[in-house]
Amino acid sequence: MKFIHAADIHLDSPMIGLERYDGAPVEEVRAATRRALQNLVELAINEDVDFVMIAGDLYDGDWKDYNTGLFFLTRMIELREAGVRVVIVAGNHDAASQITKNLRIPDNVKMLSVHKAESVILESAGVAIHGQGFSTRAVTDNLAAHYPKPLSGLLNIGLLHTCLDGRKGYEPYAPCSLDELLSRGYEYWALGHVHNREIIHREPWVVFPGNCQGRNVRETGAKGCTLVSAEDGTVTNVEFKRLDVFRWSIADVNITGVTDTDEIIDLADEALKEELRTNESEPTALRIRLHGSSKVHGKLLTDSERLKSEIRAVATDVGNGSIWVEKICINTTGASDPDELTRRDDALGGLSRSIHNLQYDETALEDMFQGFGDLFRKLPHEYLNDGDAVHPENKESLSRVAEEVKHMLLSRILSFGGDR
Repeated sequence: MKFIHAADIHLDSPMIGLERYDGAPVEEVRAATRRALQNLVELAINEDVDFVMIAGDLYDGDWKDYNTGLFFLTRMIELREAGVRVVIVAGNHDAASQITKNLRIPDNVKMLSVHKAESVILESAGVAIHGQGFSTRAVTDNLAAHYPKPLSGLLNIGLLHTCLDGRKGYEPYAPCSLDELLSRGYEYWALGHVHNREIIHREPWVVFPGNCQGRNVRETGAKGCTLVSAEDGTVTNVEFKRLDVFRWSIADVNITGVTDTDEIIDLADEALKEELRTNESEPTALRIRLHGSSKVHGKLLTDSERLKSEIRAVATDVGNGSIWVEKICINTTGASDPDELTRRDDALGGLSRSIHNLQYDETALEDMFQGFGDLFRKLPHEYLNDGDAVHPENKESLSRVAEEVKHMLLSRILSFGGDR
């Protein structure tokens, strides 16, 4: 007997974060979650699995376009024709979706109750699946505490959308402890909500399969589902199966000691080639983060658009259409004496001292950005969780912006002869 455990499909997710520029694969990325679901269906048919479980967040919130739901229904009908059952629990994103509530699903698909835990018995597979979906977007109750006792003579599976005992970057929904899951007596816990693949426990198995398709740069690496084999009521094999059609990745490039921007282009070229090898030439959106101390720091900030265009041109050449630069983050510092300009007894020195005082005056920085707080909080969740994003409540990011502004101003003045 075999089954597939998948979660967090987020069908037709808007894929926030990919910058628009000539050659950026915006449409390909937006179609990626559909193609990943199609890959899931094809895997289930090719592996001749008995059933598929989806542990929440099939959709990505409330969609006015019913084509999202119709695409899902068509894929489920394909599974019905192949004799594959599907069992689903609603996650926090599904709870906000009118599509989930209104579309009539095929008879091979079972949506478990959102009001109480229920069990589904698949007699031909010798399996009992226990679960409960989210009735609202934010469920903070311990749903697992009310799951039923295991049924004798069957392989018992718990299907649950949960943060477990907490995971950084994820809302604390349906919390529970590992010991609580283990004490329930099930052979397998099929979890969802956390987008990173993680095997929490073996025998009995407690597994986060991760999401089927990465949607932004925080979801790097291969994505897919878990294929499980069982015999005589015992799980015998748990295997990751890749489903994604588009990869997200981050490359850190150290420019310490670099004296010319052409050297940075060469370093980026090496990083791009390494990413291509690592991702086995899969279509990839890559974020490049430049760091380190260099004399060209100021020049990078004042002429950043030219640098970004050149690096993207290299990516086009290296990847031959399979790698795109999602963003270039300049997190470098200057290699020269930081106090050299502030010691000057002229207008340039005065400007440098003013910027320096502002940069290290946390109160002044906070006051400057205080009016933007409400605006920033309305930005998409993906932006707010981007470690490279600027946020008025993040002192480190504000200091970085002040540093960038300082170098941009001084570099522009010096380029017009302001040092004479």
